[in-house]
Amino acid sequence: MPSRSAGVIKQDWEPVVMHKAKPKSQDLRDPKVVNHALRSGAPVQTIKKFDAGSNKKATAPVVYARKLEEETEPASLGRISTEVRQAIQKARLEKKMSQTELAKLINEQPKVVQEYENGKAVPNQAILAKMERVLGVKLRGKTGK
Repeated sequence: MPSRSAGVIKQDWEPVVMHKAKPKSQDLRDPKVVNHALRSGAPVQTIKKFDAGSNKKATAPVVYARKLEEETEPASLGRISTEVRQAIQKARLEKKMSQTELAKLINEQPKVVQEYENGKAVPNQAILAKMERVLGVKLRGKTGK
């Protein structure tokens, strides 16, 4: 049988006060809590943040940066010429390949092949070299318009 301690046992009659935890700031922003406070008449603080809810960016610095770029660089980059577009399409169709299959063979996304065939792509010599190798057609001599 376990033995009891030899000391005197007494009771502590001092009151213990337990406080409610303060609500977290995230809980205060909860729409349910805010609506409950509004219904009960409790004060609710609302602060409008500067440019809150707008999808606008600073326009002045962008305009100046654009002007600076236009002075030092050409306005637009060259696109794929019509000859190259047609050569890619013709060679691909002769080999009975889809754009997706060609993209897999050159390790690029199908979107890249589509942009080249639509003439929207900026010529990249590495990609053109891959296409030349797979399709067996010369493309790099006629990239610019």
